[in-house]
Amino acid sequence: MEPARPRSRIAKTFSRVISLKSSAKNRSNNPGFCLFLPQEKLRCCESHQFEKEDAEEAMEECKTRAAMEAFVAKLFATISTAKAAYAELQLAQFPYNGDAIQCADQAVVDQLKALSELKYSYIKKQIDSSPPHVTLMLAEIQEQQSLMKTYEITMKKMRAEIESKEARIASLQQSLRESAESNRSLEKKMNASGSFSVLDGVRFSDVSPRDFILVLHCALRSVRGFVKLLIREMESANWDIDAAADAIQHDVVFRNRDHKAFAFESFVCREIFSGFNDAGFAVQGGESSVRGETPRQRRDFFFDQFRVLRSASAINFVKQSPNSFFGKFLKSKYLQLVHPKMEFSFSGNLNQRKMVNSGEFPETEFFKAFAEMGRRIWLLHSLSFSFDRRVSLFQISRNSKFSEVYMESVMDEAFAAADGGVRVAFTVVPGFKVGQTVVQSQVYLFPTDSPAKS
Repeated sequence: MEPARPRSRIAKTFSRVISLKSSAKNRSNNPGFCLFLPQEKLRCCESHQFEKEDAEEAMEECKTRAAMEAFVAKLFATISTAKAAYAELQLAQFPYNGDAIQCADQAVVDQLKALSELKYSYIKKQIDSSPPHVTLMLAEIQEQQSLMKTYEITMKKMRAEIESKEARIASLQQSLRESAESNRSLEKKMNASGSFSVLDGVRFSDVSPRDFILVLHCALRSVRGFVKLLIREMESANWDIDAAADAIQHDVVFRNRDHKAFAFESFVCREIFSGFNDAGFAVQGGESSVRGETPRQRRDFFFDQFRVLRSASAINFVKQSPNSFFGKFLKSKYLQLVHPKMEFSFSGNLNQRKMVNSGEFPETEFFKAFAEMGRRIWLLHSLSFSFDRRVSLFQISRNSKFSEVYMESVMDEAFAAADGGVRVAFTVVPGFKVGQTVVQSQVYLFPTDSPAKS
């Protein structure tokens, strides 16, 4: 149905006036019959005629507007249906479903055809002649159904993505558990093996700073392994790790929560290396255990200690020789490093402490890890006193300016945000001087323009 083109009110008024005048003129020229009407009645008839035509015109405009609104609603409903069909087509492709793809593809084609037909009918001004209110209602229903279908498809896609990510997370967690278990197994094997083939080439006649650095690296691996075990035991005993780290290194702002492990490593190194510069390792009765009257004899004694223990198991050695120099060292360091409250929180008793205090050595996982760490530190100490030059340990004071000669950072990103320079928060691993050779201390740094306190 082509909508009628409405005439303006002025044009219609002029048409009516001309028509009335023509009628009056005809009556005046026709003397055979003449009917005179009062002017009031004539004006009343004209007014009624105008109102009737205005009402018809308004009704026609209303119908035209209603038809156009229904047409637009039908257009948007068809677009929503096409979007829903296309979304369903995408969903059917992942995972691939041939039948669903064919069905969705046909639905998309049908809706594109419907849009083309609507375009053609609008251009030709052939708007649907069905009742507009019915068309409008049906279009709204169709659009709501299409929107619901689109939301359902989106939910299915999101649910599939969530399931895929959950499966990925589960797989990564399993891989992490397997890797952690493999690492623990390797650590146990390394700690239980007792010997280092890399140390077999160290000879008394040509001992060098390179040999010292090699033994130091082996010792630090065992220190970090023990620190990991110590933190795991603390977490199992429900320790407040943050409070414990702050008690060791007070008022240090850690950039990363994982960096708190450096505080525990600094504590272990501080205790286990305490007395390193002393030939008796600050152990009660240690000086009396050192043999040799001349410097050469003392060097021979310490290298013999190194040679014997580099291929021995720490637990087996101290069980066979509990009163040996190394046995005294291990006993002293355990009682110094492991506080009674710490041991009680880990095991619920002080049995290990009682055994060590009485000269016995338990075979628990915790003590084995400690004994292996102690053995490697003892090897480093014995080797340092086998040199014909002085070997000494040094610590870096807090707030010291960073020096690349004497220090190295334990953080790779330490200089990323430190345009104004960095200073030392605390020493993690002490440094060493082997004659004129400097083995750098490992330190935790903070930017100079950043406050040292939290």
